This record gives sequence, C-alpha cells and structure tokens, in this order.
Amino acid sequence: MNKLKQVNLYRSELIPVSGKLVERYNKCLKTLGFSETKLTSFSIDGVGWSPEVAEEKNDVQYLNHGDANPHGIIISPLQKGKPVYLPFHSFDREMMQQVFRTHGQKINDITRDSAICIDFDQDIDVFYEPLDVLKYDDVSITFRLIDNLEGKQKEQLRLIEKFKTGNNFIDEAIHKELLDSAATYGDLRDRDLSLHALQYSTSSFFTRAFDGVYLLRDFIKPIVVFERMEVYKEAIKDTIHDVLIYHISQPELVDKLKDHIIIQCDLESIIKTPNYDRIKKFELNRFLKDTEHPVKDILNNNVLFKSYLNKIDIKTRKQVMGVELYLEKLERSNAFKVEDMVEQSLYFALHQPHSSLSAEHRDLIHKLLINISPKDVLFLYWYDKEQFYKSYETWDNSFRDWVIECISNNI
Repeated sequence: MNKLKQVNLYRSELIPVSGKLVERYNKCLKTLGFSETKLTSFSIDGVGWSPEVAEEKNDVQYLNHGDANPHGIIISPLQKGKPVYLPFHSFDREMMQQVFRTHGQKINDITRDSAICIDFDQDIDVFYEPLDVLKYDDVSITFRLIDNLEGKQKEQLRLIEKFKTGNNFIDEAIHKELLDSAATYGDLRDRDLSLHALQYSTSSFFTRAFDGVYLLRDFIKPIVVFERMEVYKEAIKDTIHDVLIYHISQPELVDKLKDHIIIQCDLESIIKTPNYDRIKKFELNRFLKDTEHPVKDILNNNVLFKSYLNKIDIKTRKQVMGVELYLEKLERSNAFKVEDMVEQSLYFALHQPHSSLSAEHRDLIHKLLINISPKDVLFLYWYDKEQFYKSYETWDNSFRDWVIECISNNI
C-alpha cells in the first residue's frame, strides 16, 4: 500500500489520536460496552472508526454490537466532513453530516474536554432472518457523554444553589465539593451539553449486515440483493414478504434492474467514454503474460496496446474487443445479439445507473454495479474502497502504477 499512501490514496484523511484523546476514546469504548484499546496512538475517520484498533481487535466492526447495533465516537470537531472509510451502511456519512450540521457548535464545545458516544438505533435489537433488513425505516441517532458530564453539570448547579442558600457560603465542605467538581470537570455552569436525538429516514441502501445486502425499495417493487450465497438461499425460503430476491451473481438481476428502469446500457455511447477505455484496458491486462514492456506503458501507448492485442490468441482478442466488434457487425445486420459477442461480465460492467435516478440513488447503484462486475478500477476506488484495496494487493506492480495514474487524473 506504500504507493497508494505516497499519493494520498490510502486513508489519507484519517485524524491522528494520541495523548489525552486516547483516554477519552477508551472511555467511549467502555461507555458503549466495548473493551479498551491498548494502543497509545492511532487514527480515526469521520464516525470514529480506527483501522489500527480494528487490526488490534481483529474485528473490522468492533464498533458494532451485532449487525443491528452500530455505534460511533466523536472525540474531535475535526471529524466533521471526514470520510467514513468502512461504513456499515451506505448512508453512514450522510448521518454524520446531519449530526455535525445540527450539533456542530455544541460538539466543538463538548470535545474541548469530553467525548461523545453515538448510538444508531433502528429500533431493532437483533437480526434473526435475512429479510429483517426490511424493518429498516427511521434511524434514531442518540448521544451519550463520557463521565456522565450532563449529570455532573446538574450536580454542580445543585451545589451552587446550595452554596447560595442561607449561610452555606461559609460552609467549607460545600466549598470543597464545588472546587473538586470544577477541578475535575471544569466550570459547567454556562455550557450547553444537551444533544437532542436526531432522526434519519432511510430509503434504498446497502448494509454489511448478513455479509452484505442491498435493499432497493424506491422503485416498481422492492428488490433485495444478497452478496453471500448461503444468506440468499435462506432468504428465498421466505413466503411472507412481497419482494424480489436475488444473489448478486445472478444474470437475471441485471435484466430485472433494467426492467425496473434502475440501470441502462447504451453501447454506442459508452464506447466513447473513459469508462469504456478503462474497462477495455483492464480486460487486456488480465491476459498479459511475461511482457517485454511495463504494463503501464502497454495500456497508455496505442501502438504498444495494438501490438500486445495482436499477440494474444484470437478468442481472447475477441473477448477484449467484443463491444467494438459487435457494434461493427450491427451496422451491417440486426441479426447479431450482444450476448453472443460480448462476454457477460464485460457487458455488465458497461451498465450505468439510469439517467432518471437521483444523485443519492446513482451512487448506490454504481456501488451495486461495481460489485456485480468490478472492471473499472476508478469506479471500484470511488464506490468500494475496501474491495479496491483487496484487489490492489493482487495486481502486478506495473498495473498498479497505471491504476494510480487513472485515479490521480480523475480526482
């Protein structure tokens, strides 16, 4: 990952945590019912998730009590606007934006000497069956301060009122209580520590529950897409809910998404785009073996690209260039079918969210499409960074250079 780090493409916006902030972070973990970290320094993202703590605990979802109970931690106002690098839901960043938009000033004040624990409560204690994800509706976002700071504020105000009563102003015991409270928690008299609960309404989304589920419910009929085959097989046993259920690998899913006007594919338009160019080069790279030139040069130089295209066998060549061959033949006759000439995963990779979708839905469908057929390295980086990093580890060093150049030129 060093190359990615050097060009700020690997978790470059994490916030460093050390010193007193580590102590506050651990208090949040304890308040939320988790074990403390033994690390003395680490980094966090917008929702308070840390890759170093996740590695220490060997649990990337260490801020969750099961699939139905995710949490967050705010220890710094710098978390405002920061990415959520491993979101449990596709809407996690939007929820954090709502939190800072509503409570930004109070967060600035509270995190001077305290920290905030967040509960994302969808009113579901635990998931039992895969289609329990249909219960997602409104998420209640509630807050708790470490050290019960709100309670300490009430206690401090009570002591002040007691101090003002009668001759208590000369009572040294009360003096000591007030001074001890102020020394421990600061002067809490004029601070606004009340963070009222927020409501976030879900629509279509992706969740990591059950090893990955897409719920598309803003269209003709609700569609549920499962990433894990075992969970899908369990879900299709359901006879109660009126929903369409698919596994992400089923070709029928793409047809249904087109029928519901969720995705589209205009090959004549797509071949003119950088999107197609990246996918075609990704395909060629899959078949390059023992090259005399760096892969990056082969993919960037038209002469070298054609040279190596002609070195692979004719069947593979047709697979790489299937879209262009199909469109050429289509000009002469309508007898040709796209499925007969364009390899299926390549064809699926060329689909796009339908132009009628909102920006929010387009992002979700882009993520679904890149998970169906991950052939556009730029879109994979944009819409599923976790999978991008896993794939990156398997690529040739020179291909990595080309990938980094693609992403850097589009950011």
